[in-house]
Amino acid sequence: MLGLTADRFTLVYDPSVGEAERWYVNDHTFFRADDGWHLVGITHAEPMAPFDELHLAHATAPALTGPWAKQPFALSTSPDHGETHLWAPHVIAHDGAFWMFVCAGGPSPSEYRIHLATSPDGWTWTRHAGNPLVVDGYEARDPMVRRVGDRWVMYYTATSKPNGGDHVVKAVSSDDLVTWGDARVVYRDAMAGTGGGPTESPFVVERDGRWYLLIGPDWYGLQTSFAETGRYDLSAYRRTRVIVSDDPLLFDVAGHVATIDAHAAEVIVDEDGAWWVSHCGWGQGGVWLARWD
Repeated sequence: MLGLTADRFTLVYDPSVGEAERWYVNDHTFFRADDGWHLVGITHAEPMAPFDELHLAHATAPALTGPWAKQPFALSTSPDHGETHLWAPHVIAHDGAFWMFVCAGGPSPSEYRIHLATSPDGWTWTRHAGNPLVVDGYEARDPMVRRVGDRWVMYYTATSKPNGGDHVVKAVSSDDLVTWGDARVVYRDAMAGTGGGPTESPFVVERDGRWYLLIGPDWYGLQTSFAETGRYDLSAYRRTRVIVSDDPLLFDVAGHVATIDAHAAEVIVDEDGAWWVSHCGWGQGGVWLARWD
């Protein structure tokens, strides 16, 4: 994992194919259904327009590495359901269905909503009557759900207080994927602020008996480069930190073991048991994959 540099990644999906303008995919999720692999993610025409990201991209492929085919949007923003945009979906398979957790925006940055939609096949999604599942700030978003012990845990990025504060990764737990509680901070960064921050796109995996938290981008590098040159160092945008811990509910910067040259990185295990890491984002040309050997 220490060697996951840009030259290790291969472009597997370009959302601009067939379009009259360039498009991007940002935070995303992969899942496998009976008909093959599915990719769902934030999408919009370039340049970046985060608060106008109203639709979720959908692509399908027979294998994780492709070829990927662009499909109609998986889901679009519904103001009637209190949604102002759709960010960072994460899909899991459970109990014969697919469960999509997604940031739906909210009436203010301190009241962002995480919603649930379910599907029998990965194509047609129905919003859950219990939405919102979680309400938090500042712009709480980027949910990621996995099983930890005998409970479900949802990780997401937020700030220590709803109106701003330390950038943190929080976790809530559930027995049924619908009712969530027991909120706790599982990682606290040295940086503080409001929107954005270095704890975006949290992704937690277990490998070889240890737990790995992936977060990014390098906001310190972005801010420093802009202050010094008037331009953002785009290499900082595609910089994901990997923090290891023996406890899936407690990570510390002292456990920083690697940096991946990727943005909004996800970890995917294919049907053959091979491990992969993804990369995407504004101005990145699509979705990329590299093997985690």
